Amino acid sequence: MTGRDGGYVVPADPLNAVGGLKKKGGGSRSWILLDSSGQEVVLDVDKYAIMHRVQIHARDLRILDPLLSYPSTILGRERAIVLNLEHIKAIITSEEVLLRDPLDDNVVPIVEDLRRRLKPLTDNREISGDGKELLAQHDETGEEDDSPFEFRALEVALEAICSFLSARTIELESAVYPALDMLTSKISSRNLDRVRKLKSQMTRLTARVQKVRDELEQLLDDDDDMADLYLSRKMAGASPVSGSGAASWFLASPTIGSKISKASRASIATMRGDENDVEELEMLLEVIWRTALSSGLRKMIDNLLSALQAYFMQIDGTLNKLTTLREYIDNTEDYINIQLDNHRNQLIQLELFLSAGTVSLSIYSLVAGIFGMNIPYTWNDDHGYMFKWVVICTGIFCASLFVLIMSYARYKGLVGS
Repeated sequence: MTGRDGGYVVPADPLNAVGGLKKKGGGSRSWILLDSSGQEVVLDVDKYAIMHRVQIHARDLRILDPLLSYPSTILGRERAIVLNLEHIKAIITSEEVLLRDPLDDNVVPIVEDLRRRLKPLTDNREISGDGKELLAQHDETGEEDDSPFEFRALEVALEAICSFLSARTIELESAVYPALDMLTSKISSRNLDRVRKLKSQMTRLTARVQKVRDELEQLLDDDDDMADLYLSRKMAGASPVSGSGAASWFLASPTIGSKISKASRASIATMRGDENDVEELEMLLEVIWRTALSSGLRKMIDNLLSALQAYFMQIDGTLNKLTTLREYIDNTEDYINIQLDNHRNQLIQLELFLSAGTVSLSIYSLVAGIFGMNIPYTWNDDHGYMFKWVVICTGIFCASLFVLIMSYARYKGLVGS
């Protein structure tokens, strides 16, 4: 059938929506839509249809392009939240979630989690034996049904990306520590190359975790950015109190409902006291309504702040694990360098030993060369007994010279004792 934006819409079976999409092939413009009523459809539309549907600019949609390398981003716009967290590329409105590339193996669990967590309250009701409606026990906390739709969807995305990065960190840790222990026990080209590849993986993963952490930290530091994520409040502010469905959430709140009830009683008392003072009554109602909206906004921002702080602590813990892992790798590298330096020093000592021996033997060879010259001279006649004394004295002199050189080297600390 045809969607409201002119794109092709494929109704999705809640049980095998993602599996059915796999038969179509991996379209780069495939989206899966989940709305607040529990409906789920698969969209195969171009970027202009998506821009018209959620009312965002092309530059915001470009952030979700997998061919472009954009950092992790959470943008709050007038009617949508643009979410780019690694493989999670989504657009969240106050009533629906658009998730890109549901074929991705990393996105399939997120679709399942969104399908489970974004069910309307009526879907969690069961009928008891006596015909009464009973609320089913939710797997998570029951408080999430009180949060706006966009906050629940954002929480699912943050939980998914934190869990994904934490799992990748644990996998990297399980591979790095044995590789480093093996390298410590035996320094070889194979072990060094393995550690080099793991260190490159750790560097890339650290950069990805750092980007997500910086984005969450930026949100925590700016209340205006968090307020921009409250889409239901914007919809309620743009609609009359009695008309828009988005404003009904404020009226359902106990705190805001009690303030509106007090305002109604105050207005009745004012009308009985002075029926002509209509302008003062309107001003009073406006002040009460703005106070109620401000109180509800503050409450929702506090809830969002608590959730963001929890995920910030989780992603910060993942970053600390990677930092600890990097320090362990650096310590292992320092240990390996110390071992290599020690071996290099041993080679230098051996070279010094051989050089001293070569110098001593060269003097012995010099004496042998002098007496071995074929030159006639008179003092060689009848002095054959001198041969053994020349050999013995020259040997003693060369040995003494070798000992002197090594003693001097040990005295200067060039050779270990």
